[in-house]
Amino acid sequence: MKRALVIAALGLAGAGCAPTVRTPDRGDLIRGILASTVQLRSEHEAGISRAASGVVVATHFTSRRMWIATARHFLEPRPQQLYVRLPGQTTLAPATIAFVSGDRDLAIIETEYADVTAARLKMVTTLGDEILLVSFPWGQRFTVVRGVVSQIEAPAGELPVAGPPRMVSATVSYGSSGGGVFDALTGELVAIVESYRTAKVAIPEMKDRVLEVPVAGETTVIPAPLIGRFLVESGLSNYVRR
Repeated sequence: MKRALVIAALGLAGAGCAPTVRTPDRGDLIRGILASTVQLRSEHEAGISRAASGVVVATHFTSRRMWIATARHFLEPRPQQLYVRLPGQTTLAPATIAFVSGDRDLAIIETEYADVTAARLKMVTTLGDEILLVSFPWGQRFTVVRGVVSQIEAPAGELPVAGPPRMVSATVSYGSSGGGVFDALTGELVAIVESYRTAKVAIPEMKDRVLEVPVAGETTVIPAPLIGRFLVESGLSNYVRR
């Protein structure tokens, strides 16, 4: 019962029912989004490096810790070293894997507290809602891409127009996994990037080579309600921004 009440409280806060939630101006909105966005890097055996993105979803100033949501597949196989970098900084901070979901492509990374602001979760969206997707494609500079909620998550046969998002129209590429999908009006976290569909394109001059190009409008995401539920199950609900 206690867990259900906590999840309900997260839902109310994320849905904008809390009276403290206001619509920020454009400058505040962008600064708030960037303050919760991080770049992730991992080091594996044989010198293999991988890149991804993540969103700060919980902080605890007293213990000097913060927690970052990202896609689980970025951590498979388990890396030897894991690092976090904030936008505008050149240094990498060491991090550890805190929690890994057993049934969804979702994980929480823990690292030392920095000058960040945890994202506020938005639990309900509507088809066509405008979003801003922030990530680090190809492990390089952070990139902001505009799009809309293009599909709502639902059982087969149902056709809802509101609910947790399943797909957005913003096009992404390698390194964007775990990137934040934010409401373009409030800056609240709608979802994080899970994967994207690609199309194979042949190169006439190189018949033995095929390029895989991201398909516009088919970026799948992990919605905020699932992130919120996972934070509760991981014991982090007290550190989530309300």
